[in-house]
Amino acid sequence: MKNPPKISESEWSVMEIAWESAPVAAAEIIERLAQRMKWKHQTIRTLLARLVKKGALASKPDGNRYLYHPLVRREQCVHSESESFLNRVFGGAGKPLLVHFATKADLTKEEIRELKRILSEREGQK
Repeated sequence: MKNPPKISESEWSVMEIAWESAPVAAAEIIERLAQRMKWKHQTIRTLLARLVKKGALASKPDGNRYLYHPLVRREQCVHSESESFLNRVFGGAGKPLLVHFATKADLTKEEIRELKRILSEREGQK
């Protein structure tokens, strides 16, 4: 799938479970989200149905239950969401995004070293 479907914040919670545990029964998804998010069962079933309709999840019957598995990889969705955020908030410009997060995020020394390494590698590629 070239462009993964747009996934809402609530739907993302469902997808996280699917990416982590697929194939996963609807009952397990409901149990985990009902505890963690305090959502009603019908809300979670609605999110599952939306994700199937969008083509992000597929379901198949397994006896008297349904098993769900993702049709899109987490990495695809992260990439799409990142691009959308970069374009929407920073007009597609990487520098303001990096400056913002480098100055606002609570980075450890190890994280700063890793960012420097990545930027150095990128510089060598240009």
